[in-house]
Amino acid sequence: SYARSWIRDGAMIAEALLRVGHAGEAADYLRWYAPYQFANGKVPCCVDVRGADPVPENDSPGELMFLASEVHRYTSDRQLLEEMWPHVEAAARYLESLRQSERTEANLIPARRAFYGLLPASISHEGYSAKPMHSYWDDFWALKGYEAAVAIATTLGRRDAASRLEAQRDEFRGDLLASLRQTAAAHGIAYLPGSAELGDFDPASSTIAIAPAGELHRLPREMVQATYERYWREFLDRRDGRTAWEDYTPYEIRAVGTFVRLGWRERAHELLDFFLAGRRPLAWNQWPEVIGRDPRQPRFVGDMPHGWVASDFIRAVLDLFAYEREGDQALVLAAGVLPEWLEGPGVTVTGLRTPYGLLGYSLKRAGGHVILRVAGGSRVPPGGLVFVWPGKQSPPSDTRINGQEAHWRGSELPIHELPAEVIVK
Repeated sequence: SYARSWIRDGAMIAEALLRVGHAGEAADYLRWYAPYQFANGKVPCCVDVRGADPVPENDSPGELMFLASEVHRYTSDRQLLEEMWPHVEAAARYLESLRQSERTEANLIPARRAFYGLLPASISHEGYSAKPMHSYWDDFWALKGYEAAVAIATTLGRRDAASRLEAQRDEFRGDLLASLRQTAAAHGIAYLPGSAELGDFDPASSTIAIAPAGELHRLPREMVQATYERYWREFLDRRDGRTAWEDYTPYEIRAVGTFVRLGWRERAHELLDFFLAGRRPLAWNQWPEVIGRDPRQPRFVGDMPHGWVASDFIRAVLDLFAYEREGDQALVLAAGVLPEWLEGPGVTVTGLRTPYGLLGYSLKRAGGHVILRVAGGSRVPPGGLVFVWPGKQSPPSDTRINGQEAHWRGSELPIHELPAEVIVK
């Protein structure tokens, strides 16, 4: 069952490859996979020696559109984007037919109201393989796909298509957010549900809503907090031996990036320490699909090394140093950098790939000051760069950027010019 390529794995692995400078491999994968799309626009969940698999897994269209957009954002290869547009347009049409199939009067009755406007039930989430569910995993990938399609149409100057896709995206987003609240009310839960039918707790799956979907600023904040505060409590119980456990899947590594975005720097590092200790075998420096508490106990481990999990780790580590924040289109710096890292030589980042070019910066404590130097050469994002104060206390007010007085917004310092030297006294 592992002699095949899955678009969900491939899209996320490709994003990690783009961020570490292997854009050619990501583009090659896109060129290879896209032609397996069905005539009606459906994107196969996987491809093997027999060709495209017809099993409906409704996260696939969004993942292919996301992949096409990411490759262009990192490479600016317009010719490839033009080649991919028919595939993106067809996937968007198919996606639209899926969501409209559930946007019916039959789903307006109270018992089915949470299904209204979602994608149909599918088995893309392995937890629902026994019975298809209306999985929010599918929906957040679809929403990211719509975002990608809008961006691609805009870049290619297809204004009518961009306007149409924007309207579809906005309508879908409204239905999706309403469904989350409907499901929470129906099941009496405070957290983000994994599926509309079950109202299940699935924090690893829900990370997709935050990255790469980028919906943190639109999600009900109280539901996000409840989800990951509970996850944190349960993580501590497992790590510290208060709860019996046998195994887990290391897709949980995605929670590291979520914690960084929530401002939970120290917690993110505690997660990383735990997951790094779970590599099996440790000397191989990789994770299988399933991690057992007892490393010597025979068990199902899935495929290993697990490329998707490895990509989750790569993204998590890079997010410590820089990540994109969709809410204000900013590039956030050092949100996962620990205060003690500033001592001695401090932190140096060189050649970090972003959609705005190569990012480089140094951050250290010297002479009682904290000094951040961000290199020139990359473009300033629309929302600027945002330096997150690495201390546990509030940042000092005496701060200058390139010699000019600068002002913090809470623990964040906006930077709108490069190169930049920030001195915090």
